[in-house]
Amino acid sequence: MITPDHSLSLASLKPKIARLFGLSAVKIRSLEKSWHPGQGAPVFTVKGRYTARGWTEWTQGFQFGSALLQFDAAGDKGFLERARQRIVEVMASHVSHIGVHDHGFNNVSTYGNLLRLMRAGRIPENAGERAFAELALKVSGAVQAVRWSRTADRRGYIYSFNGPHSLFADTIRSLRSLALAHQLGHRLMGEMDRQISILERLIQHAAVTAQFNIWYGEGRDAYDARGRVAHESIFNVNDGHYRCPSSQQGYSPFSTWTRGLAWIMCGYAEQLEWLDTRPDAELKPFGGRKAIEAMMVKAASATCDFYAENTPPDGVPYWDTGAPGLAKLGDWASRPSDPFNAYEPVDSSAAAIAAQGLWRFGGWLGRKGQRKGAYYQHLALVVANTIFDAPYLSTDAKHQGLLLHSVYHRPNGWDHVPRGFKIPCGESSMWGDYHARELALLLLREAEGKRPLRFFDI
Repeated sequence: MITPDHSLSLASLKPKIARLFGLSAVKIRSLEKSWHPGQGAPVFTVKGRYTARGWTEWTQGFQFGSALLQFDAAGDKGFLERARQRIVEVMASHVSHIGVHDHGFNNVSTYGNLLRLMRAGRIPENAGERAFAELALKVSGAVQAVRWSRTADRRGYIYSFNGPHSLFADTIRSLRSLALAHQLGHRLMGEMDRQISILERLIQHAAVTAQFNIWYGEGRDAYDARGRVAHESIFNVNDGHYRCPSSQQGYSPFSTWTRGLAWIMCGYAEQLEWLDTRPDAELKPFGGRKAIEAMMVKAASATCDFYAENTPPDGVPYWDTGAPGLAKLGDWASRPSDPFNAYEPVDSSAAAIAAQGLWRFGGWLGRKGQRKGAYYQHLALVVANTIFDAPYLSTDAKHQGLLLHSVYHRPNGWDHVPRGFKIPCGESSMWGDYHARELALLLLREAEGKRPLRFFDI
């Protein structure tokens, strides 16, 4: 499990964060120079160069969003202007993309970051640009909310690109698109001009995910470990009944794919932050604040604890807690993660996402007067301290990735295995690099006593 290091503090991490953003600038420029829109969205690196992968278009927003984070952290306007240009040129199809569950990844990372920078005074207020970005976010949230399957108890969920039967753990963080569309006052209209509540769909999706994609040690099945997460839940679309767990990118339906776990941790923590900005009267028709918060806190607590208990001491997890090769590594959970071992890869991108979940959830608990919040935030510092340094931080200017040892799809064998190694290692991903930057900016703002980094401050 993760080992606390009480010498760590926000101040002690500032030199590593400064170094990270110095390296980040080089990486962004290198990718921008070599990438062309006709190649498709960059997804992960092979031998240090970003490549595309035809599956779903879910990583483009991380590319341009990274440039906006870089500007926010270091102030170089070249990154801002290039991101603005690319957003106009490339992102419109992602706003209206009806085939994915990833709107929060693509569109909040771009249009949302532009509005956040404007609200924070980092860029001048521009009525035309604001209207442009707000319209994009309204449409994105509506398109996401329309991907809707009903459950047997007349609730529902946003279904994945696999089809109406499929509920992914990942989508909990894409609820940000629904949150912003609702926050901006958008009305989703259906047949016969029926108004569909985007807020209701957000809350229902969060509740169905919490019920079916997360275990709580309550005897649900023979493998009911508190905090375990299934990547996918399968429903019978004829009657809406839940059928079984599944996994697209994990080892099995009964083990925990750690990036799916991380999405859950981060997603619920952010939604709890956002709910604090909504009036009680708005939440009352959907169960009320107390019940909604209790559902999200239960999910976040269980998954954060599971991550802490099933991750090596330095805070970087292996790609799946049930991966079969772990048995050959002996007592892997009591030793620092080893990205160069011969049996199973680690996933640094899961660490970057999970650290943000730990920090945000810990902060939320702390503001509610709960002492365990400090514990979660300390764990986040342990994770950040590890991934902001070798062997995870990429210092080679020729390597376009920032965060090394990220894994995309281990079961499909899509990740590059370098010559002389038996497992994928040494490569990066768009989502891993983006979330490393986002985590670094989040902690830097806290260290400097600035306004917290929150997706809904637009």
